[in-house]
Amino acid sequence: MGQDFYAMMSRMKYIERWALMRNSMKENISEHSLEVSMLAHALAVIGNRRYGKVLDAQKAALIGLYHDATEIITGDMPTPIKYYNASIQGAFKDIENKAARQLLSMLPKEMRPDYEAIFFPAESEEYICRLVKAADKLSALIKCIEEEKTGNTDFRSAKETTVIALHRMELVEVEDFMRDFLPAYGKTLDELGAEG
Repeated sequence: MGQDFYAMMSRMKYIERWALMRNSMKENISEHSLEVSMLAHALAVIGNRRYGKVLDAQKAALIGLYHDATEIITGDMPTPIKYYNASIQGAFKDIENKAARQLLSMLPKEMRPDYEAIFFPAESEEYICRLVKAADKLSALIKCIEEEKTGNTDFRSAKETTVIALHRMELVEVEDFMRDFLPAYGKTLDELGAEG
């Protein structure tokens, strides 16, 4: 059991996202987690460089990388169900915590503290966790943009609610990213880097 962790992590590629939606392009949690990791890192860097904050961008990236790892055990619960009410949300949070503990038990004991700090960040890292949550929502918004580019209108409502949710987070890093970097996601390959 103490050597199964990495093989278990490799199974993230089998868990598909957006189960209730018609997808032009499939997305699994492995792909999603990589994007969230990069976005969380970017948000922390924006906070540090533009706003003089002292945020651990590498830790943000790691938390983002593993933020959905428990779905290997729980599966991807559709957002409308997961957040239907406080009771369901609390119960699912408990299930996620148990799944995280189960995953940690798959590591050798001497390695567990390093990963426990990723799966269960300290209270002092609350702002980094907010950025990871924002990165998760940004990734969802990017998925909506990509689906719209293919002509898939099923993501229109999801896009609108995700934009509202991102603004409600009231994070300057997110506002900067959406203003400065999000428009590029609508470009074609030929247009990307053409101004450079």
